Amino acid sequence: MRVAFDGRMISESRAGLGSYGRFVIRSLAERYPDCIFDIYFAKESNYSFLQGLKSLKNINFCYPKHSFWRWSSTLWSLFGIPGEVKRRKTDIFHGLTNFLPWNIEKVDGLKTIVTIHDLTFLFLPYSYSWFDRHLLNFIYRHSCKVSDRIVAVSECTRNDLMKYYRIYEDRISVIYQGCDQSFRICCSQSFKELVRERFGLPERFVLSVGAIDERKNAAVIVKAVKDMPDIHVVLVGARTKYTHELEELAAEYGMEDRLHILPNVNYKELPAIYQMAEIFVYPSLYEGFGVPIVEAMCCGVPVIAATGSCLEETGSDAAAYIAPDDFQGLSRRIKEILSDESLRLRMVERGFANSSKFTEKQFAESLMEEYGNLVNLQ
Repeated sequence: MRVAFDGRMISESRAGLGSYGRFVIRSLAERYPDCIFDIYFAKESNYSFLQGLKSLKNINFCYPKHSFWRWSSTLWSLFGIPGEVKRRKTDIFHGLTNFLPWNIEKVDGLKTIVTIHDLTFLFLPYSYSWFDRHLLNFIYRHSCKVSDRIVAVSECTRNDLMKYYRIYEDRISVIYQGCDQSFRICCSQSFKELVRERFGLPERFVLSVGAIDERKNAAVIVKAVKDMPDIHVVLVGARTKYTHELEELAAEYGMEDRLHILPNVNYKELPAIYQMAEIFVYPSLYEGFGVPIVEAMCCGVPVIAATGSCLEETGSDAAAYIAPDDFQGLSRRIKEILSDESLRLRMVERGFANSSKFTEKQFAESLMEEYGNLVNLQ
């Protein structure tokens, strides 16, 4: 079987959709060595986080033959890939990042599948420009319409697709993303101390991981711990305009020395940071799945998450929950967990059990089953 993917987000995004794409391809390639996996890039990339894929013999990095496509990865993804997929006699094209290349469904003998992560632009329209909101809506809707199969990353996303795009339930499969094995391995104390020293981490902190933007709602964490002088806030993610707002808020509360923003954490260091945290807090306004919740639970950290989207599905009964804007409720939850060791241990134990539902093996087998069913339809 020959499966193709668009590599644009895989090479351009360290987290989020890029991380998901790399996880998908590596998980499949490692477990199914007889399959060929082609990744299409507009131009060569030297990003270090692609090295793990380059080392696998059944993965091909594919580039356009004509220089025209190399100046725009977006145009290549939308219009250039279908011709190359046809030339290589590909069995399946999988759009990992919510869309399919234009007219790829017209390639003879090719089956298509698209993963839809969330419909955030419908739920938080103020976070997008008018143009971006309508463009994304068109692209997502069209990709769902023309694909042979749709993968939703959660029941929440599947329900949204059924409600807003009127897609029949039997066209959508829910396949939960697995968690990288590195988060299930306990880091040594010496490595933790190296990481602590490198980033200047305090002894006690609550942690949040992910894009630092308005949707992730980190301001509620700052407000929740402002009256806890021995508790710091650590945010792992790239700096944005929103980080300046958070720093101004922290300064207003006189806790600027207790807010730590870490934009350059590599994947090997992240498990150690999770494992040193007192509590992981994920107060996002809207998510499609919430991978950091699973990562935190694998690392043995109690989790507090927000209600209102998929996070209660991901965290199940292993996490505590608050309304996204309830900083007082979050403060009470944090104090409760910090002061009650038996509660903390119960949450950790439940977290380990819950995280066992999200493994690479289960993910890869479910996705390969979808591929096999599509190919057998030909």
